[in-house]
Amino acid sequence: MSLRNERVRKELMRDISDIIRKEIRGLEGVVSIIDIEVSHDNSYAKVFYSVLGSAEQVEKDKEIIEKNTGKVRYEVGKRIRLRVTPEIKFVYSDGLEKGSKVLDLIEKISRGEIK
Repeated sequence: MSLRNERVRKELMRDISDIIRKEIRGLEGVVSIIDIEVSHDNSYAKVFYSVLGSAEQVEKDKEIIEKNTGKVRYEVGKRIRLRVTPEIKFVYSDGLEKGSKVLDLIEKISRGEIK
């Protein structure tokens, strides 16, 4: 990955997180941008995200994020000066959720609740 791609990736992470937090209404869980893969020509960005919350909140938030992909791309286009605003695809990842469960288990083991 070139230095330019890395800069674009970092800027996209910051801006997309900000856009989701401030511009997208109706989210119930905690949405986190985990990583972004940017194509070599910056025309395509795959955004990996996670949602912490109940199963219902996760499903609702996934739907809201998918529905607002165009709005996110439009906002990114206003914030980042690129020749072409990248096509954005959101990809759900439950990595944070799994990590949270593992931490809960470790905590219960250390308190002696689980043997």
